[in-house]
Amino acid sequence: MKKAVIIGLVVSMVLAGCSELTKVLGTLTAPVGLTETEVIGGLKEALITGAKNSANRLSIENGYYGDELVKILLPEEAQTIVTNISRIPGGEKLVENVVLSINRAAEDAAKEVAPIFVASITEMTLGDAFGILNGTDNAATLYLKGSTYNELYSLYLPKIQASIEKDLVGNLSAADTWSSLTSQWNTLANSIAGRIANLTPVNTELDDYLTKKALDGIFLKVENEEKLIRTQVSARVSPLMQKVFGSLD
Repeated sequence: MKKAVIIGLVVSMVLAGCSELTKVLGTLTAPVGLTETEVIGGLKEALITGAKNSANRLSIENGYYGDELVKILLPEEAQTIVTNISRIPGGEKLVENVVLSINRAAEDAAKEVAPIFVASITEMTLGDAFGILNGTDNAATLYLKGSTYNELYSLYLPKIQASIEKDLVGNLSAADTWSSLTSQWNTLANSIAGRIANLTPVNTELDDYLTKKALDGIFLKVENEEKLIRTQVSARVSPLMQKVFGSLD
């Protein structure tokens, strides 16, 4: 009797496993009229097209600086710097020069983004392709973000660091000014008076903050490109892309 129960349980587990496997395999079935090779080929073409378009737009002069959606600004905590320095002659221009310098560094870094994206896209598996094809409007963007973020961060960070470490006036750089500001503020925030007033210490690392903002910009552009390809026939610039994404229309 016990053997029969055990055998029954094993059979049930096997059948349940087969059911789950069938569900998984079902998600890897190409749309009618498409082969698996066409699906993965079309997805790769779309990703490469979108990634290159995004990088090209941001790498030109004012790609970041001239676009309010991706323009990199100083952290909110820097408002004290902005407010005070703007009171001196030429102060506003000095602040804007800092912002301009940061955005120029991001534009320079964007010139080297496309090969990183292409390398990741080349390694895409069939499972990745079907997940993107049947996923949300930003599924391809999420794939690229997951597979390239760390490498892109390493690309952007030194360029941003070099930008904020340049002397602006009086042998002081944006990094020096930020360090001085936060140091003084944190001394106050951590004092008895600061704690009574519920002041919060600022622990923002300027180069890290700015680098992440620059990457937010590149992935925002990639996401916009992806949505165009998914929704607008004119954005599907090859017959294969038209065939693959046309199957979703």
